[in-house]
Amino acid sequence: MSEAQTNATPIVLDPMRVAFAPDATVLQLGRTHFIGIGGAGMSVLAEMLHERGVDVDGSDREEGSKTERLRSLGITVEIGQQADNVRGADTVVYSSAIKPDNPEIVAAHERGIRIVHRSDILALLMNGRRAVTVAGAHGKTTTSSLLSHILVHAGTGKLADPSYAIGGTIQAPGGAVLDGGHAGRGDVLVAEADESDGSFCKYRPSIAVITNALADHLDHYGDEAHYCAAFVDHAGHASGHVVMTGDDEGAVAVLRDLDPSVARRTIVYATKDADQIGDLRGATLVRIDAEHESADSGRETFTVHVPASLASVCGCGDADLALPVSLAIPGMHNARNATAAILAAMLLGVTPEAAAQAASTFLGASRRFQVRGEENGVTVVDDYAHHPTEISALLDAARRRYPRSVIRVLFQPHLFSRTRMFAHEFAEALSKADDVIVTGIFPARELQRDFPDVSAMTIVDAAQDVPHASAQGDGTWISAVDDMQVAAQMLAMRCRPTDVVFTVGAGDITAMGAVILHALGARHNLGDR
Repeated sequence: MSEAQTNATPIVLDPMRVAFAPDATVLQLGRTHFIGIGGAGMSVLAEMLHERGVDVDGSDREEGSKTERLRSLGITVEIGQQADNVRGADTVVYSSAIKPDNPEIVAAHERGIRIVHRSDILALLMNGRRAVTVAGAHGKTTTSSLLSHILVHAGTGKLADPSYAIGGTIQAPGGAVLDGGHAGRGDVLVAEADESDGSFCKYRPSIAVITNALADHLDHYGDEAHYCAAFVDHAGHASGHVVMTGDDEGAVAVLRDLDPSVARRTIVYATKDADQIGDLRGATLVRIDAEHESADSGRETFTVHVPASLASVCGCGDADLALPVSLAIPGMHNARNATAAILAAMLLGVTPEAAAQAASTFLGASRRFQVRGEENGVTVVDDYAHHPTEISALLDAARRRYPRSVIRVLFQPHLFSRTRMFAHEFAEALSKADDVIVTGIFPARELQRDFPDVSAMTIVDAAQDVPHASAQGDGTWISAVDDMQVAAQMLAMRCRPTDVVFTVGAGDITAMGAVILHALGARHNLGDR
């Protein structure tokens, strides 16, 4: 950084600042440069702008599958972040992972280039469309992927080719993977709305889906009250319906705080009845009745009970509707996610039966209960779960899908702050597995030196007082191994046929599935059966 910059007023990056007017369009962006273009969320937006005819380029710290894909579309990607990369740009886009001292931010600031947060781009893409946002501490990617899948396969007319901006990829038949970004010709945009930095309050959707509002990202919000208030604000911006779960205490707290006019156009989906939820404040309740047979059928089956009042609004007649649904993806959390997606699709104009049928063919978002392979009778599954509630739901689903198997977990915590804040909750969630190794923490935007007392052992220490069926609460079911390569090989050595191994976390733990499969294959070749 130059001496002049050192003495200047510090650059402040504020994700909450609104950069564009409500009637602005992407044509006002000019040449647009993305810092960290290879990130899951950023690459999707870059691709969507490119499809809309915007001149897009970007940079990233390293090569990856996303940078390779963007180049294949004709988008220039520079590896390494430096001042010259923003030369000629009219707009520079950053995410919350980018710091003010990034050389491209500094250069853009010095040259007077417009600097906007990624949420501003997503808000622009929503303008003039029927937008559906999906927010929540977890379930966002699966629910937004499911809704996009339903529209693609069951939508007609303007619904048939939706745009979608999803922070991940979608599994397709035959092992194919569909990218999470597409600028369609239809009038609907489905968008995953990240609440981590509060920027989702910029969006003005037609329909706002809230999968849950369980407190997370308290490093940003400070406390649960401010976290809840952000969801209330986001829901209040929906011009049409709000669709939210009633099975999550955080979401129910949001419902309690909604403006009465918003509460009356809210649809609450839940496995609970109205008495269990409490005052619905005029919201419509959609009940989910689950069947407990997925272990044998390999599918999650349930019935969605749509009251006549909602069926009429959706143009589906004037009688109560009992809609059977059968999912290929396991777990009651996914039954809730699918219900939210089906309800949103119905509000957009898809018939209930067509929505349910399309949902039944959904194979899941990538890294959501994604089977990576099987070797020597051992199944290896990868999942993005990185919050205690997500891990608990994942392992409940694992027990339903593999009721007679030993469940082993290789878990990589995500963020030092989250690990410290939820250490005991992580231990409780992981105790649903038979055997767990916790690896070194994936730091993301944080630095180890700021959290010298936090490590993988933080969770293991918290587990000493957690009851466990096979270990009498003495903690022997869980251990810490910082090196995830070593941990993966150790876990593979313990496996026996019919075991199921899960690689779990939001970081680079996903790469360990291949390591485990390789180690299992090596054991088999050496005659260790």
